[in-house]
Amino acid sequence: MPGKFVIAKEVEVRVDDFGTSCWLCNPSNTGAKQLTVIDVNLDPGKGHNFHKHPHQEEVVLVVAGKVEQWVDRDKGILGPGDSAFIPADVVHASFNCGDQSAKIIVTLGPCVGPVGYELVDVSDEAPWKTLRK
Repeated sequence: MPGKFVIAKEVEVRVDDFGTSCWLCNPSNTGAKQLTVIDVNLDPGKGHNFHKHPHQEEVVLVVAGKVEQWVDRDKGILGPGDSAFIPADVVHASFNCGDQSAKIIVTLGPCVGPVGYELVDVSDEAPWKTLRK
């Protein structure tokens, strides 16, 4: 396949505990081998808790809202146009610290597994479970 158009209204919206996500590019919907791209909406006060991707680098790009972004033990407050690069196997988290929905575009590479994504949740482990207290 030489490429594929991804039409927003045709992408399945997945409801998560932190908001919604739309998988724009991954092996199962585009045949991608190197990139997984996810459009994420974080509800106010919610977030994607501390986790890591052992074999994937990641870029988090803030499109709208205000995001408390963690990369290892470093915290930054990001706004529209700001981004964070996360090397493979580095713990990170993204939380909406504003009072409106926050939108981020997440790009990971290379693809891992049939959905192009691997995740190890570490939110219940030290020191991650107490960093935001």
